[in-house]
Amino acid sequence: MRPSLRALSRPAIACLPPTGCRSYAIQAPGAPRFQVFNRRAKWLQKERIAANPEESRQADYLKDEVAVRLSERLLDINRHFPRVLDLGANSCNIARALVRENPDPDPAMPVSPPLSTQITELVAAESSKSLLYRDVDEDFNKHLNITRQVIDDEESVPFAPNSFDLVMSSLSLHWINDLPGVLSQINNVLKPDCPFIGAMLGGDTLFELRTSLQLAEQERRGGMSPHVSPLADVRDVGGLLQKAGFKMLTVDVDDIIVDYPDMFALMQDLQAMGEGNAVIGREMGAIQRDTLLAGDAIYRELHGNPDGTIPATFRIIYMIGWHEGENQPKPLARGSGEVNLKDILEQK
Repeated sequence: MRPSLRALSRPAIACLPPTGCRSYAIQAPGAPRFQVFNRRAKWLQKERIAANPEESRQADYLKDEVAVRLSERLLDINRHFPRVLDLGANSCNIARALVRENPDPDPAMPVSPPLSTQITELVAAESSKSLLYRDVDEDFNKHLNITRQVIDDEESVPFAPNSFDLVMSSLSLHWINDLPGVLSQINNVLKPDCPFIGAMLGGDTLFELRTSLQLAEQERRGGMSPHVSPLADVRDVGGLLQKAGFKMLTVDVDDIIVDYPDMFALMQDLQAMGEGNAVIGREMGAIQRDTLLAGDAIYRELHGNPDGTIPATFRIIYMIGWHEGENQPKPLARGSGEVNLKDILEQK
């Protein structure tokens, strides 16, 4: 991104009575906000894939699968949710998962009601209007009360405090610049003793593609450019949830490995998913042909399957956190224990 001349200009000298003029800069109030992703570029990618609905639907297999696995977490919560928020709804993949018949994977429960029976209203919030309304005429809309709402940006949650009984988010948070701030906003819109359930790409997602392109560029060009986004690690997510004020945290990881005929098919599907590169400072324009060919050869050599296909690993981080409530279980205060652990261990 070309730097703004205004940002590089010399700061103006402001006169501050009664001490006179100062010629130094001070940090603006509030926590600094680091920009990693170009949110405008990400919005354009979503609008572009929505313009070709058939191709984008065919590439929705990953988002649909993660939405199904995420929604299954509701099976462990015996509660009805009058108002639910789907933040970063994409094409309403969560709504499609909620209306599935027999969602319980337990063989002892071959017949179970759709998870949508636990929900009165689902508010699907998404910044891309075209993608949000792409499947508005599909059959799943008839089985769930869905309110679609176009928002300016997923980094600003435009809802009143204590207004939702459940917040869900599937494969959207990994494009957020200020993840701690968004998690705090999510906690703010939840009612007391209500959960947030989310899923995001993280950790070693697409490590095969990352290493192959890095080695290819190093060989052909003598340097590297970022082509795969930086992602949060599972060890960091729990700390971020705790910092945002969530209680009773649960974080787990699931690897989904998808086989592709070659690296070009993988990159084409990533574009059709709306998961193209949106890192600020990325090299603009297409990757050079010789670099791509070298990358495909390196990919097959380092990570290829015996049948000639190549695997791509998508590491999904699932998280659950609860807004604090009066009736929640709480740990006892330090020093309040009546039994010494040392005494118990010595008896054994």
